[in-house]
Amino acid sequence: MNIHESDKASVPNENRFQTTQWSMILHAADPDSSESQAALATLCEAYWFPLYAYARRRTDNEHMAQDLTQGFFVYLLEKQSFSKPSLERGRFRSFLLTAFKNFMANEWNKANSKKRGGDQTLISLDFDDGETRFQIQPAISMNPDKAFDRQWVLTALDRVLNQLRQELSDRGQSNAFEELKSTLTEQGSDSLYVSVAQKLDITPNAAKQTAYRLRLRYQQLFRSEISRTVEDQSEIDPEIHRLLDALSE
Repeated sequence: MNIHESDKASVPNENRFQTTQWSMILHAADPDSSESQAALATLCEAYWFPLYAYARRRTDNEHMAQDLTQGFFVYLLEKQSFSKPSLERGRFRSFLLTAFKNFMANEWNKANSKKRGGDQTLISLDFDDGETRFQIQPAISMNPDKAFDRQWVLTALDRVLNQLRQELSDRGQSNAFEELKSTLTEQGSDSLYVSVAQKLDITPNAAKQTAYRLRLRYQQLFRSEISRTVEDQSEIDPEIHRLLDALSE
């Protein structure tokens, strides 16, 4: 994918890294900080599904997995446990999975969700959609931890793809996105660009240039997405490498 080889200088706001969400959360000294609480809720809402898929693999029970996932976020957002020291606090992904494992160990035998906050709604979790997504996943033979990392990067890529799709739609270029999305991770063939050019009523060279710009923007958005989940700018590239390695396993 070569995402880690993109033009870093062109990534918007990377020099203002201290304002990104996970960094804001970790550096908020006040546990009642509304900004850090909102940032945590936003990140959790974006990345709840990998935890749900992890719980499904561990429990093989849809309702228990839903109960544990919902209960975990009630605990996390109410107890402000993100403010506690953690050896891997630099990466939101590692922090979240470790905290979830600890929560599951403590809550495994508590079936009544009311005891963990139950019907409180702190973030939006669409479990019907989540279960559908889990069921259509290929049967991959790997341990739950590796499966979690794989699902994490797939979630990040899906969010980036939707953001890029929306950007093109806002510019009235939805057709260009649909025709060229297959070139986001690798260059297309000359015959592809000829075919796309005919459909979009542009030249093949213009189609190729559009594909290049989309690919660059895709890489930029992915870097930006990952920057939200690490504490320091120096962690972006190592985290990207770890995630792409997880995807290739």
